[in-house]
Amino acid sequence: MSAITTTTIQPGQDSLAFPLRPSRLPALPWRDPHSVPPEKLATFIASLNEACIEHPENADLRTCLGIAHAMNYDVYQSMDALEQARSLEPQNFFAQLKYSELLYRLRILDRAEKETIHALDLAGNGWELSLARKQLSEIRRLNRKGLTPPKWTKSLRSSTITFLLLLLGVSFLFMVWK
Repeated sequence: MSAITTTTIQPGQDSLAFPLRPSRLPALPWRDPHSVPPEKLATFIASLNEACIEHPENADLRTCLGIAHAMNYDVYQSMDALEQARSLEPQNFFAQLKYSELLYRLRILDRAEKETIHALDLAGNGWELSLARKQLSEIRRLNRKGLTPPKWTKSLRSSTITFLLLLLGVSFLFMVWK
């Protein structure tokens, strides 16, 4: 294994070290997003922003920034960061998976399914493959459950004309009857 050099973002308290060119994403310090104090999350987002400015070609840092913004419920900033990560490194599995997960959480299920299938193609080992498959199965389950609004592919013209003719016929019969 080759050694990876790191840079420290904040030398004082809570110094966070980010690899300059990691092979995979650096570990986020929290597993449960509800247990993170908002001020600590804001500090972490600021550190990631600085790291992205220092290393603009690092897709993994932008992926982490997108995850952190998603934890902070900043959907648009999260989407921007993840799209930048995907454009910097189109073959990055985690950037693709987290982008599709964001779409899944926003319930844009058709697009999330397509992006997750693309992540399946990018999976490099069994663990990555199982993550993408689990997400894809959950998206398909929600699609079967019917949480997406129906698509209006048919015209309502014939139904409207039929309803109007029926209404005219009933009103004509009502007028003749009296």
